[in-house]
Amino acid sequence: MQNCYHYFRNAVLSTVLSIIEICFRGKFLLRAACVVWIFTLPAMADVTYDVRVAIAQNDFGSAESELQNYKMQHGSDPEYLEAASWLARGYMSKNQMDQAESWAKQVESSAHELLQKRKLDAEPHLPLALGAAIEVEAQGLALKGQNSQAAALLRRDLVTYRGTSIQARLQKNLNMIGMAGQPAPALTVTKYIGVRPSTLGDMKGSPVLLFFWAHWCSDCKQEGPIISQLNSEFSTKGLRVEAPTQYYGYAAYGQEASPADEFSYIGRVWQHYYPALQDVPVPVSKANFDHYGASTTPTLVLIDRKGRVAMYHPGFMSYGDLRAAIERGM
Repeated sequence: MQNCYHYFRNAVLSTVLSIIEICFRGKFLLRAACVVWIFTLPAMADVTYDVRVAIAQNDFGSAESELQNYKMQHGSDPEYLEAASWLARGYMSKNQMDQAESWAKQVESSAHELLQKRKLDAEPHLPLALGAAIEVEAQGLALKGQNSQAAALLRRDLVTYRGTSIQARLQKNLNMIGMAGQPAPALTVTKYIGVRPSTLGDMKGSPVLLFFWAHWCSDCKQEGPIISQLNSEFSTKGLRVEAPTQYYGYAAYGQEASPADEFSYIGRVWQHYYPALQDVPVPVSKANFDHYGASTTPTLVLIDRKGRVAMYHPGFMSYGDLRAAIERGM
């Protein structure tokens, strides 16, 4: 239920932030209407929301003030640390790496103190905060050209946090640094929807595109027609496509679901939103997401004919960018 809560809360927050951006680009009457709407938001708005709004407006001073005010009342609790991790990411997006790394280290240190008395996944805020803090620190090292140090940090934390909700996120960051050129991890294909999947060993000799997706993911639905078009264009040249997914513990409208019910729901989503990909196998396994670090959906992985990773890309890719990557990998 924690994953469900986090998904819907952040979906609402993302929508709010998009609307705010539109508001402040719009005319006076639109701005006035938005201001009224913003200040009548329901009580779900919290310190993370306040910080993200300030960052979206490029007002980092207000973001830090919000955090200080919250900390005076509540201390460095998990909600505070999640909000602070957004500030670290905000500074990194502006290439202000000293501030980004400072906030990330503060979050990680405070998280370690909390972990002396509780488990990481007892609620959703702390793992989100700690995962983001480690991510910022690793990406900061990589941006300085210190890839080996970044990889060492991530490998250390993968050992520490293996089996927790941040494992895939840590693996994603490690893969971004050094997965290209490495042998592709094997796929678990015992549970699947639609066409029976092949193992990567069976497909060696053909380029393979892996499309990691989730039933709730809107970006995945936008990527679907692009995958379909490229599958049509390159299948005669040997391209194979598989679309791994996993269970999330809920189905339509965030309702908790058993694995059997969610499996059926995944099948319905795949059939409805990806009609041109019904000949593409859909392995269902958390292990695949962990091994490939697919904490971001979609994640796109291109494997060359020798079974090595030619491209690793968390997030949406345009038709042109993905087509160019496939052509290079052919």
